[in-house]
Amino acid sequence: MKNTFKKLIAIVGFTLMITLVLSVTNIEEASAYNWTRTLQEGSSGSDVRELQIRVAGWAADSPTQTYVAIDGQFGPATKAAVMRFQRAYGLSVDGIVGPATQAKLNALEDSNGTKNFNYSEFYSKDGSGFSGGRVSSSTVRENVRRLMYKLEAVRVKIGNRPIIINSGFRSISHNNNTPGSSPNSQHTYGIAADIRASGVSLTTLRNAARSSGFSGIYNGSTYTHVDSRMEYSYGAQYWYWR
Repeated sequence: MKNTFKKLIAIVGFTLMITLVLSVTNIEEASAYNWTRTLQEGSSGSDVRELQIRVAGWAADSPTQTYVAIDGQFGPATKAAVMRFQRAYGLSVDGIVGPATQAKLNALEDSNGTKNFNYSEFYSKDGSGFSGGRVSSSTVRENVRRLMYKLEAVRVKIGNRPIIINSGFRSISHNNNTPGSSPNSQHTYGIAADIRASGVSLTTLRNAARSSGFSGIYNGSTYTHVDSRMEYSYGAQYWYWR
């Protein structure tokens, strides 16, 4: 009788474990972007836009004032960014976004942000989350998502060293109380971050950002500022590298 009871407990426990594993797997699958076709030069559509967001940090091989346009058109610039992404992640470098490249793109995705960055790291320091800025909280969230994919590329370029977010989004109130901040700071739109990385010089960090599609870059005393001002109609529409 005791042996039968033990076997029953073991069976129930095993069933629960399998159910938990399947549930976790389903959650992970549900959070992954659903690529339904192979993408290549000449493709267009919303899936191309998503691709461009994810490879935006691979805009160039070296510091240069350029970025990947998020326009849903798979042109030469997008192909070049895809090839840099493929090379960095040990994939076949052909500029074609098939299952292997799509799987790697999804490996960088997470329901709370990206593989190495969490939305909460970019919350306004006054406790307002993504609210109280110059655009809606949903727009800030999307802007921050795009920012995180660029920072994933910067992270790879500095040797996969963890990047620390000193300041991400700022509510208008928080920005106004931040010494030296512009009233129309890019932080209030969620398109900017002040970053640092332990053991990495600010010069190295700045140079990595300069090949990652950022149009506003400068070093402070303890951080590197990065923003994507050129890509947004409410951004400061000029290149600012210092």
